[in-house]
Amino acid sequence: MTRMLLAATAALALFGARQATAQTEPDAADTAAAVQTKPDGTTPEERANTARLNAEQAARAKAENVTYEQEVAAAAAQEQAEQEKYAAETAAYEAEKARVAAMGAEERMQWEADVAACKAGDTTRCAHPLPEPQR
Repeated sequence: MTRMLLAATAALALFGARQATAQTEPDAADTAAAVQTKPDGTTPEERANTARLNAEQAARAKAENVTYEQEVAAAAAQEQAEQEKYAAETAAYEAEKARVAAMGAEERMQWEADVAACKAGDTTRCAHPLPEPQR
């Protein structure tokens, strides 16, 4: 956009300078230039340059869009992998927690059974007293 404005300003400045020095009768070169110039004051060379610049910019924009889409896809894949890893770690933690709780419950039930048996007279299931510490 800026280039177009600069080009238009330069074209108008050249056109104004040319008008100031122009002869009263148009010559063949002026007639040819007038035929090639569009109503907006652009020449075929300017239009070709504008088209080339537009094509280059469109190609850059398309490449940037492709790169952006790849980055978004990579970020989404990484996020998905992290979520799956977190879910697996959480499941492993919960399984370990359940295993430890079951083991603790089993040990408590065994202890309670031993205490009940000891109270009932089965001394083999009683806790043995710890030896006195030697001084």
